Amino acid sequence: MTLKQYFPILSWGRDYNRSALSNDLVAALIVTIMLIPQSLAYALLAGLPPEAGLYASIAPIMLYAVFGTSRALAVGPVAVVSLMTAAALSNIVEQGTMGYAVAALSLAALSGLILLGMGLFRLGFVANFLSHPVIAGFITASGIIIAASQLKHILGIDAGGHNLLDLVISLVRHLPETNWITAVIGGLATAFLFWVRSGLKPLLQRIGIGAGLTGVLVKTGPVAVVIVTTLAVWGLGLADKGVKIVGDVPQSLPPLTLPSFSPDLLGQLLLPAFLISIIGFVESISVAQTLAAKKRQRIDPDQELIGLGAANIGASLTGGFPVTGGFSRSVVNFDAGAQTPAAGAFTAVGLAIAALALTPLIFFLPKATLAATIIVAVLSLVDFSILKRSWEYSKADFAAVFTTILLTLGLGVEAGVSAGVGLSILLHLYKSSKPHIAEVGRVPGTEHFRNILRHDVITDPSVVTLRLDESLYFANARFLEDKIHNRVAADKNIRHVILQCSAINEIDLSALESLEMINERLREMGVQLHLSEVKGPVMDRLKEQHFLKDLTGQVFLSQYEATQKIALMARAQDDTGAQADPKDEGVTPP
Repeated sequence: MTLKQYFPILSWGRDYNRSALSNDLVAALIVTIMLIPQSLAYALLAGLPPEAGLYASIAPIMLYAVFGTSRALAVGPVAVVSLMTAAALSNIVEQGTMGYAVAALSLAALSGLILLGMGLFRLGFVANFLSHPVIAGFITASGIIIAASQLKHILGIDAGGHNLLDLVISLVRHLPETNWITAVIGGLATAFLFWVRSGLKPLLQRIGIGAGLTGVLVKTGPVAVVIVTTLAVWGLGLADKGVKIVGDVPQSLPPLTLPSFSPDLLGQLLLPAFLISIIGFVESISVAQTLAAKKRQRIDPDQELIGLGAANIGASLTGGFPVTGGFSRSVVNFDAGAQTPAAGAFTAVGLAIAALALTPLIFFLPKATLAATIIVAVLSLVDFSILKRSWEYSKADFAAVFTTILLTLGLGVEAGVSAGVGLSILLHLYKSSKPHIAEVGRVPGTEHFRNILRHDVITDPSVVTLRLDESLYFANARFLEDKIHNRVAADKNIRHVILQCSAINEIDLSALESLEMINERLREMGVQLHLSEVKGPVMDRLKEQHFLKDLTGQVFLSQYEATQKIALMARAQDDTGAQADPKDEGVTPP
């Protein structure tokens, strides 16, 4: 069982059959055709030679097939991680140098070790600190920056910058240097790829081509652009007229490489590697779980961390750069009928064949075509509707989304994702530090208790019941203290306070000390504190402390029982004229 847990290939591999093989081979063929131009393009985005994109798509896919749990996830370079790689490395080493390539290997290795460590120690929950609105805002802003960064290749000019403002200023400054032949190639390639996404499918369906073949033809649009523009540059000699081309690409399998072990370099790369790991994992697990749900399959997040960690370590040892599960290629893999992770392994074989045999054919491939491929891919990620949805639903979430977008565009991707992580944590702490506390009463004719502001309920002027809709911990304990004090101090008739604990899953030590303080203050005011509907695990912790022995009131199994027995105590007190002790009424803790 342990081996299958850490090596999922042992689970699906034993049931592998001819039907799965056939489906996986078809899916691998389609994905391989799509990945060749995409891998080259993302290497360009990361500031690395084109072959690095192919190398980063071979060993990582193989390793993920062994360790990953998703049947359809396709691992390799993706736009956001490639941009983050370029942003991280360009601040440390000069692009185009050997040191830059070694730094990329080191970044992949660090990212892999971080992911692997998180997986082994079951730390997949860390990714939950990035809320969906913040992720959506970051990806939207990153998509804009990525598209803007590729305009220099579309126009054939030199420009740079890691945020939108710097990019725009640099592009405007170098605009007079535009190579118009490159601009025409880039413009036409971009327009065609946009048309392929929206207009080609309806056209093919109108002329009677089946849905399956239509889907394949639509997905191979980038390959057609690569072939046509490469032939055009070669046939018309456009490279001699200033059109920048890919040039010579080594005709070989991925080389064996080693990352740097320099403490100084690794120290500088540690934070970027952590951010890349978190963003990559969030993107990958989102895609994997979405696709798995369609076939009622299960994804193990912690094992996914191990799979992605192994993939990144593999990339660092084979001339690649940081990788993760990509949305577009995974959807294509799923739609093409992939049954098992073996489809990814077959894709890796196809890319290895391409690296060995096809690289001479892309010598004249214009960089403008690769830039067009990137622009069309990333603009589909831009979604400003998240601003409207978050504004309408939650102003706090809107503030987080807007701030993340603004900081990413203004300061760059590292600042944006760091702000996103920080904002997600701060938002959680802010919301949970001021939890919803409802004063409740009994719905007539029932044993149910509801908010007195929302329902017509029965209440007792001497009894206040407060329902805390959050676990108690250090950040919100004082808020509860103030709430109870203000409510009791404002009404001299109150003799009992019942804290309904049905929504409390945990009470930490700071909160326990606050409860002790509340108990003592209420004692001094002549008010008894009671608890109701305390969950078993919480009760077990409380029994280990002195709080229950010092409690002025009692612990009741249900809120209804609490109100009934306190009412009996009140009547007994009225009859005797003395303060009744609930412990004398035969009320015992649950």
